[in-house]
Amino acid sequence: MHKKVILGLAIIWTILIFILCLVSFSKLPSFGVSGTDKYVHFIFHFGFTLLWGRYFWLSSNELKLGIVGRVVFMSFCFGLIIEFLQEAITTTRHADVLDVLANSAGSLVAFLVFFPIAKYKSEK
Repeated sequence: MHKKVILGLAIIWTILIFILCLVSFSKLPSFGVSGTDKYVHFIFHFGFTLLWGRYFWLSSNELKLGIVGRVVFMSFCFGLIIEFLQEAITTTRHADVLDVLANSAGSLVAFLVFFPIAKYKSEK
């Protein structure tokens, strides 16, 4: 995919995460699955890491472990900022350590998926 397309998708995904994590969903129906929001946090940061990792890989024209490592760190910091904002500026959302763990797990799994595949493709 073209670098600008990936950048656009990464920006949209980041904005989507930001908005969805700060709005109230109290009026939505429950799915009856315990911890559903943790799966959502996992998926949000999994996608965040894949999209931004791919963008920075395309930008540098080479794959470096440090680039993807920085994206994982960016994901962690972004998740912490959102949790802080949930506690500080919303009345219906609250910071949760388990959300931070789900964010981190999603980002780390994305790293474990992305890096070997990208390394394999760059060696071809």
